[in-house]
Amino acid sequence: MPAFHESARAEHPPTDAAPTAGARLAATAAPLPETPSDVAAETAWGEFSADEGSATSISALRGKHRVIKQRNALARSSTVLGVGVIAAVGAGGIAAAQGKAPVSISMPDAIAEHIPQSVASLPVVSSLLPDEKPAPAAVLAGAPLTTAGVTTADFERGDTDAGEALRARILQQASAQQQAADDAQRAAAEQDAVRSARAEAAKTQAAAEKKADEAKQKAAAEAKKKAEAARLAELAKSYTLPVVSYTITGQFGDPGPLWSSGYHTGLDFAAPTGTPIKAVHSGTVTSAGWAGSYGYRTVVKLDDGEELWYCHQSSMLVSVGQKVSTGDVIGRVGATGNVTGPHLHLEVRTTAGTAIDPRPWLEDHGLKP
Repeated sequence: MPAFHESARAEHPPTDAAPTAGARLAATAAPLPETPSDVAAETAWGEFSADEGSATSISALRGKHRVIKQRNALARSSTVLGVGVIAAVGAGGIAAAQGKAPVSISMPDAIAEHIPQSVASLPVVSSLLPDEKPAPAAVLAGAPLTTAGVTTADFERGDTDAGEALRARILQQASAQQQAADDAQRAAAEQDAVRSARAEAAKTQAAAEKKADEAKQKAAAEAKKKAEAARLAELAKSYTLPVVSYTITGQFGDPGPLWSSGYHTGLDFAAPTGTPIKAVHSGTVTSAGWAGSYGYRTVVKLDDGEELWYCHQSSMLVSVGQKVSTGDVIGRVGATGNVTGPHLHLEVRTTAGTAIDPRPWLEDHGLKP
């Protein structure tokens, strides 16, 4: 049967029949160049030396080399042959479907993804390809190296120049960094301003508080001084100096041989003999008479227990047990006792009998000797 089929084909060649689309595609297809796999296969065998093997080895190596090249040629032509068959079938189907309703025919994605661009551009093949456009990532993956730096976002914006896209990203990053630095500097400046304002406010508040405290202390001091002046004025109404016209000639504590204790124990008011001596404050006379080196002396005990001694009088005008009031004349200035001239020797004695300085005592009671 095969022999009969071959002879029939030889006796009746299809001379007048029109060539099919597959035949035209196969006739126009140029032989494909050798691929790197061919070169690698040949290189793997290396150069042959006549000294390294016999004629039988040479024949075996040549046979293997031809088999590898045939396999590579078959692999290169498989895609073209498959496309030719599909095109022929499609053309035949279109020719047989004349006058019938058109039917949508599409090529599977597994085949469409491996069709070369030169074959896919043919009208018959392109009509079978899907109309969906590849995703930006797929386009970028198949793009040349000049778009290697283009991201999906750049592609969607239409920026397909890798250099411009990189430049735009660098400028955007620099702008963002500059903005961040400006924001940080602005925030630091604001914080410094806040700290300065707080420090200035604290300083102003401290100064105001200090000023108010000083004013308060000054007002308190003035009030205290005023109250003391009022108290002394009130005391002055009940206290008075012992003589009106005088000269201070001896201070408390002055050293000298004139006094038995070795120092002066009172305050001397020098005045002419006979000058009236007044009671400094009200009290009771507890002693009035001669007192040795003190001459004629009058002792008045105050209500608080302190004593006032009036010494060197020329005459005494009160007696023991007598009540005297502030300003009452109780005697006159003289020069009796151990003296160098007429004067009043005034002593102030505590409740314990100790002599103290009469000047501050008189000042405490509103008097200024």
